[in-house]
Amino acid sequence: MAVTLRLTRHGQTKRPFYRIVAAEKSYRRDGRFLEIVGTYNPMVTPASISLKEDRVKHWIEAGAETSRLVKDVIKKQIPGYLEERETAKRSKIAQRRKSRRERVKAAGKRTAKKAAKTAKKSKPQKA
Repeated sequence: MAVTLRLTRHGQTKRPFYRIVAAEKSYRRDGRFLEIVGTYNPMVTPASISLKEDRVKHWIEAGAETSRLVKDVIKKQIPGYLEERETAKRSKIAQRRKSRRERVKAAGKRTAKKAAKTAKKSKPQKA
């Protein structure tokens, strides 16, 4: 089940109002959803945004992706939250790469030693 946080359009013609919902990716834009986590009204100046921060964090922790606009809204409403998660993810990836490189390097040294031993043994000796 791939969940995404995205907008669903409501309101009248040429007067949009959006709900921020958690929905499966396969669901239609204005179709079924799992939960309403906020609202977005671009018709007022400045745009009106309300979020249920605890529910947004819950869905993101559960692995939900976000649409581009919802990601921007979350960055404005919960500053530093998405950036913190992204840096943690990148540092974890960097650590895994570093340990992988060290394992490959150690394995390379072991195979070089074995190759040297077998080369010594297989050399024909002059009599």
